[in-house]
Amino acid sequence: MSCKKIFLVGFMCSGKSTVGRLLADMLGWQFVDIDKEVERIEKMSIPEIFETKGEDYFRRRELEVLMDLVKDEGLVISTGGGLGSNSKAMEIMKTSGLVVWLRVDFETFLERCGKDSSRPLLRKSREELHKLFESRSKIYAKAHLELNGTMEPFVLVKEITCACENYPFAL
Repeated sequence: MSCKKIFLVGFMCSGKSTVGRLLADMLGWQFVDIDKEVERIEKMSIPEIFETKGEDYFRRRELEVLMDLVKDEGLVISTGGGLGSNSKAMEIMKTSGLVVWLRVDFETFLERCGKDSSRPLLRKSREELHKLFESRSKIYAKAHLELNGTMEPFVLVKEITCACENYPFAL
């Protein structure tokens, strides 16, 4: 296997955690969901962090977690939707492993996420969410590989492992 870490980026409900777990199992690697890692470290849920410490604090913490993870190998890392759209984080990931964007369209995102109360950003209006979706997509598009996130998870895993085996990117 040519790559030592795989980062999954994409908007909320694009399948990063589902695909990430399957991919890690297939490769015999560890799966890390950065959102869950921040919750574990902070000992509170993301909505609680947003409410008590603010979104800026959460964004700093997820970047810190990413900085710790890039030191390790044999990881499949699911980034939160905001971290994957952070230009600094994207550059860190691209120089540390294979970055894969699981792309879904806006309507698919809405269907999958519904009214998930564990996602503070879903409190925004449809228009605000669409604007956020569009702006984040511009950063996600810098990933090494873009895949249709509506494909079956096992198909996505196969595509990612093929890309990793043929990893032509100089790190």
